[in-house]
Amino acid sequence: MSELITILYIVAFALFIHGLAGLTGPRTAVRGNLTAGIGMLIAVVATLLTPGMRNWWLIALGLVIGTVVGVPAARRVKMTAVPQMVALFNGVGGGAVALISWVEFRHSQGYATVAEYVTVTSLFAAIVGSVSFWGSLIAFGKLQEILPGRPIGLGRGQQPVNLMLLVAAVGCAVAIGLGVNRGSELLIVALLAASAVLGVMVVLPIGGADMPVVISLLNALTGLSAAATGLALDNTVMIVAGMIVGASGTILTNLMAKAMNRSVPAIVAGGFGGTDAAAGPGGGPTDQTVRQTSAADAAIQMAYASQVVVVPGYGMAVAQAQHAVREMAGLLEERGVEVKHAIHPVAGRMPGHMNVLLAEADVPYKQLKEMDEINGEFGRTDVVLVIGANDVTNPAARSNPSSPIYGMPILNVDHAQSVIVLKRSMNPGFAGIENELYYDRKTAMLFGDAKSSVAEITEELKVL
Repeated sequence: MSELITILYIVAFALFIHGLAGLTGPRTAVRGNLTAGIGMLIAVVATLLTPGMRNWWLIALGLVIGTVVGVPAARRVKMTAVPQMVALFNGVGGGAVALISWVEFRHSQGYATVAEYVTVTSLFAAIVGSVSFWGSLIAFGKLQEILPGRPIGLGRGQQPVNLMLLVAAVGCAVAIGLGVNRGSELLIVALLAASAVLGVMVVLPIGGADMPVVISLLNALTGLSAAATGLALDNTVMIVAGMIVGASGTILTNLMAKAMNRSVPAIVAGGFGGTDAAAGPGGGPTDQTVRQTSAADAAIQMAYASQVVVVPGYGMAVAQAQHAVREMAGLLEERGVEVKHAIHPVAGRMPGHMNVLLAEADVPYKQLKEMDEINGEFGRTDVVLVIGANDVTNPAARSNPSSPIYGMPILNVDHAQSVIVLKRSMNPGFAGIENELYYDRKTAMLFGDAKSSVAEITEELKVL
């Protein structure tokens, strides 16, 4: 039986790695996700075959509850709500790890009957898992707009408070490891509580603009805590799966931070951005005006262009306009217009958000261009259509040293011959700052719901 379990684990590892490789491109992403899922199913079966496995009714109950909750939630969730679902599901993994550490504490009389490495890894998993769980709940609340998207913190006192909470959690872990008050649950409960408050206090001061980085960071923490639990339980599949998640999450976090020209410590120390920032009457400055356009004018500009670049943002996600965008692009292509879609790494509310939406609408993969690939082409682009992408198109990132997004790489849409922006209003984006692009002389604003606006442009294209 042990040899069979080992073989099944090796097969599962191979499927994990093969599935992860498939997630590197939109063409293979669905297959990669399915492959990794099959690997996890094999790993679960192998774990259930472990000799001495007991409490089958509890295991069955857990599987039933997880299936009943998880499958409908995943099938019914709207594409705009995928980021918060990812944050919530990721947090559940961290919470499970923290609970496992607590159970191990109780079964081993305060880790008195286990090796030292088991004690260390279990306590590490308890701290990191609890931070990840509660931090993910706050991220979910911000994304779901249950909590304000703006930073909520204690100002200058934020970091000292966070440091005290970390010291308290680590202090409890040290006391448990040294055998202080052996077997008493007071210390482990205090550790979990301090870690929980720390997770809340770390994420609350981070604004909506930094949420993509926060999600990937919490994902990495959950993976590391799962790997640590695997060491404590001597479960190879948890070690490998946890390290894969932790490593990939860390790499993604670093890439997201670089895309914003911000360090991860700076983000954790208190990010910028909120959805309820004010910016003068109507959301814009009082000494500047914007030029408005109509769907008919926008259609004429794009119909007679050589190249049109569509820049999607969270506005497209909210309006569920991706299918309308695909139809519009198809009409333009029939007229001989070259259409491309410019994807900024942190557009939307999670890494790859825009890629997922456009792939759902069957936009050809060759039309999806990453920032580094497309930025050199804006200079020869006739028309750029910006759909709710606020901060990632703001020229202030290049020209205004006092701007909070100064230095962040952006899509150089202001280099195009003409820019059309679809927005509901002049309210700022997640960073809570005005977009200088909107006041550029070659920019025209088309106000309204993005899906309706694109549909109107499409109808105008049909009659040209």
